[in-house]
Amino acid sequence: MRVQVPPRAFYFFMSHPIQVSASILCANFAKLGDEIKRCEDAGVDMIHVDVMDGHFVPNITIGPIIIQAIRPLTKLPIEAHLMIEHPSLYLDDYMDAGADIISVQAECYGPLRPGCQELGQYPKEVDEIDVKKAKADIDRIHAKGKKVFMVVNPGTPLCFDALLSNLDGVLIMSVNPGFSRQKFMPSVLPKIQKLRSIYQGDIALDGGVNAVTAPEAVKAGVNILATASYFFGAENPQEAVQYLKRLG
Repeated sequence: MRVQVPPRAFYFFMSHPIQVSASILCANFAKLGDEIKRCEDAGVDMIHVDVMDGHFVPNITIGPIIIQAIRPLTKLPIEAHLMIEHPSLYLDDYMDAGADIISVQAECYGPLRPGCQELGQYPKEVDEIDVKKAKADIDRIHAKGKKVFMVVNPGTPLCFDALLSNLDGVLIMSVNPGFSRQKFMPSVLPKIQKLRSIYQGDIALDGGVNAVTAPEAVKAGVNILATASYFFGAENPQEAVQYLKRLG
């Protein structure tokens, strides 16, 4: 039986093949060069670097020096996911270090909700953002020839419709950011569906992506899957990547 595919759905899947982004948060940092090579050999499409400052999220990870160190090791695009307060102060540092994609959190551009305004109160969430302030950073990133994704935490609504035409993609967090190996939150699936209904650009997902959760995410409209423990913990990383890509 021949399956009839609506023209819009056909356009989406033809123009948005599934891509896999390997988050080095779960890599062996004592052998980071080897881990990057493992990503390449497995067929991942980009390297995802989680940058945390201990203020925006309850964890501290790495800075631009790591991106600078791995940039000569691979031709894969490197994404710097800035889970930090005041990202405007550090954009040039990450771009100059070699990041190809800068992902900034929507929550850094709006008034935080009560209960997450103080140090140590997480997750950070907003209901609206300062579009002009966010647009200024987007323009700075584009001016250096880099791509920019807007990131939104699970509890923050899609509050940046006015910026969608200026973005190269949107990254939906499916866990509250800060730590790896968290459980996927199915409550973000309607948000993905809503975004896909109005946005034809790249939609990425980060948090709890594995063989069980990825199919539902792709069905909802995701075309970039960021994976950390699922990839780096796999007995056969290449098979894991091939499985995710076949979902499209």
